Amino acid sequence: MKITRDIADLFEKGVAALNAGHYAPAAEIFARVLARVPAFAPGHNALGLAFAGLGRTADALTSYETAARTDRSFAAPYINRATLLRGMGRADEALLNLDKAVALQPDDAAGHGNRGSLLMEMNRPADAVASLDRALALDPAFPYVSGLRLINKAYICDWTSIDDEIAALTAKIQRGNPVSPPWPLLALIDSPQVLRQAAEAWAAAQSPANAALGPLSRYPRHDRIKIGYYCADFHRHPTGHLIGGLFERHHRGKFEVIAFSLRPVRDDDMHRRLKAGVDRFIDVRDRSDREIAALSRSLEIDIAVDLNGLITNNRMGIFSYRAAPIQVNYLAYPCTMGAPYIDYIIADGTVIPDPALFTERVVTLPDCYQVNDARQVSARAFTRGELGLPEKAFVFCCFNNNFKITPRLFDIWMRILRAVDGSVLWLIEDSAAAAANLRKEAERRGMDPARLIFAPRMAQEDHLARQAAADLFLDTRPYNAHTTCSDALWLGLPLLTCPGESFASRVAASQLQAMGMPDLIAPSLRDYETLAIALAKDPARLAKLKQKVIAARTSSPLFDLERFTFNIEAAYTRIYEDGRASA
Repeated sequence: MKITRDIADLFEKGVAALNAGHYAPAAEIFARVLARVPAFAPGHNALGLAFAGLGRTADALTSYETAARTDRSFAAPYINRATLLRGMGRADEALLNLDKAVALQPDDAAGHGNRGSLLMEMNRPADAVASLDRALALDPAFPYVSGLRLINKAYICDWTSIDDEIAALTAKIQRGNPVSPPWPLLALIDSPQVLRQAAEAWAAAQSPANAALGPLSRYPRHDRIKIGYYCADFHRHPTGHLIGGLFERHHRGKFEVIAFSLRPVRDDDMHRRLKAGVDRFIDVRDRSDREIAALSRSLEIDIAVDLNGLITNNRMGIFSYRAAPIQVNYLAYPCTMGAPYIDYIIADGTVIPDPALFTERVVTLPDCYQVNDARQVSARAFTRGELGLPEKAFVFCCFNNNFKITPRLFDIWMRILRAVDGSVLWLIEDSAAAAANLRKEAERRGMDPARLIFAPRMAQEDHLARQAAADLFLDTRPYNAHTTCSDALWLGLPLLTCPGESFASRVAASQLQAMGMPDLIAPSLRDYETLAIALAKDPARLAKLKQKVIAARTSSPLFDLERFTFNIEAAYTRIYEDGRASA
């Protein structure tokens, strides 16, 4: 097809508008192009991107389909269609589109990279590694793939050359290379400086501040401070389990609470509870970032609280438009977001000892930053036998996700097992591949792999109940137990941790401090190993610690939800008043 110069110029003008985030003008331009050249596949594809930016999902899908039908060798619309379907929670359909794109253009790194990222979300890490390997083979500098590949290797506990690869990844980040999204690094790197550098680079490249909505006008003082909570996980999910009680306890005379649901949710009991616990629950999953920011402005949200941060499928773009005068990083992302438009991060003195390492201003709560709700525990009384555990052995456990286990930590765990006769290590089974690799790693260290026992996933209430069969929880580093820590402490299960330098590596220590249990915080990994062995060999000492944990559940600040609510509301009020004073 021959494209005249004037059509090519018009199309390039539309592309420039699209790249600048001016989706409505771009859509108008592409429509003009297609009116003159209806069989121009790139025009249909570009129109789909403009529609997607405007939140017109159905129209975007139609445009992508037209582009693919017009030119059956054109891979881009399949990739773009997959991105849209993925955001709608339709992963299987997204994968089919990426398979088609890769088949059409097997030498395109983008198709393989996107496919690997999607497979990771679909909990297929081994397949994800294969796709990401292919992307890097085609383009060793392809952005952000190296970090995704490493975290997927960690998911299946494939530690081949992992220390060298982490060192190389760190060096590239320090040189400013775009080699990883920030969130995988929390489990790989313990340097707040490196984590900040990666976050700042990601924010600048992926979601820079966007002035398309114009400056934010100062709102009148509301009778109640309007708090907007933005989250993709308003259902049975660790964030949902933690935040529910806070929603219900917010002082309704002082605060109006509005929840923005960013992704498709499961209509489970937690979703219904969260929905009932707020003044207004708005499903915005099909709206664009710009539309959600504009809606937030129209509702005059005073404080926008991002409960996702930079995790997978984040909606950081909402905040890049300045959805509210005050924007806060809280709960799900234990690190700086590196974005100039995220004003505050809610933390405590343990998790962030040096606020200078964060781009946000640090709001320090007096106890632990993590909100904790009461746990619902099954009445089932599991025997060790039915859990596959030996009746008489000492049971060490770690119910953190397997990707948090590092080779160095596993070395320590194997030495602990060797020092405590007959003891076993009880781990969550994330996947058959991870379990197989961990058994191989145990054998490499001269340990009988039968001393590793894997717990299959089960309903949360039953999972909590079965933890009564364990004796001591061994924490991970650099990515600690977070919700899994408070789960264990709620059940009276002692947890041993060793804090590192990063926020993510200090969360368990924060919770233990709030519980009044500093004796379970080891100052070094050598002390961690020594203390684990000593507690296993001293039943009376461990029993006293367990009784102390049980007593602290009702007497310490960690699970005092009324106290926590008062503290965070005081923080919200303080930053709200500071904002008005400086406006």
